[in-house]
Amino acid sequence: MHISFIGCGNMGTAMMQGILDSGLAKAADLTGADRSEELLNTRKSELGISVTTDNKEAAEKANILILSVKPQFYEEVISEIKDAVRDDVIIITIAPGKTLSWTEEKFGRKLKVIRMMPNTPALVKEGMIGLCANDKVTEKELDTVRELCSGFAKTEVIPENLMDVVTAVSGSSPAYVFMFIEAMADAAVAGGMPRDKAYTFAAQAVLGSAKMVLETGKHPGELKDMVCSPAGTTIQAVRVLEAKGFRSAVIECMEKCLEISRSL
Repeated sequence: MHISFIGCGNMGTAMMQGILDSGLAKAADLTGADRSEELLNTRKSELGISVTTDNKEAAEKANILILSVKPQFYEEVISEIKDAVRDDVIIITIAPGKTLSWTEEKFGRKLKVIRMMPNTPALVKEGMIGLCANDKVTEKELDTVRELCSGFAKTEVIPENLMDVVTAVSGSSPAYVFMFIEAMADAAVAGGMPRDKAYTFAAQAVLGSAKMVLETGKHPGELKDMVCSPAGTTIQAVRVLEAKGFRSAVIECMEKCLEISRSL
């Protein structure tokens, strides 16, 4: 099985690295295509994969073809490679707003298409992926793709009408979390803590809290209540967040993200 990536930026690279580290494919089984020869040389040196500036070459070699370019380049890339893609190839898209039917239309025929929304924590093998597939993809093929992703992310199969929600809740949300960590670190620095230690304390608190949600199965509100002792420091901090509209700000930012995703 040969896996080709068109686009070797951060997300494509994270996926390639995760697949290789999992042992589910060897470097000889991967090809990366990109316009930048400098970037390709870096990826070849780092990962040992085959590289090419010819998108058609990458498409012709592929059993699984992952389009990991920016959304604005999808139509151009598909127009370039559509005649080079065999009918039995599994095509994976990772662009917000590009539906299964849109992809089929641009290829000009019904192909096996899986639509995915990964996120940047895949770079540290803690990604989250929502995915859906058209009716040409078999359960076995979908399981194969999910297994390939297991080296860098958790996966959930969802209805396509929820893919824009995935963009808001996991695809874009690392940015919100990074802002939260940065703000907590700034406050710690204002309180006298050195900057490097402030980032460590804030980031580890977020990591540990997320792990508690995933591993205990408890409602986030219950876990919050466990920290809020009567007349304690935490409940006063929570009161300020509520007064400043913390929850509403998060909900509204996700609604805006969802709106833009649906318009792409």
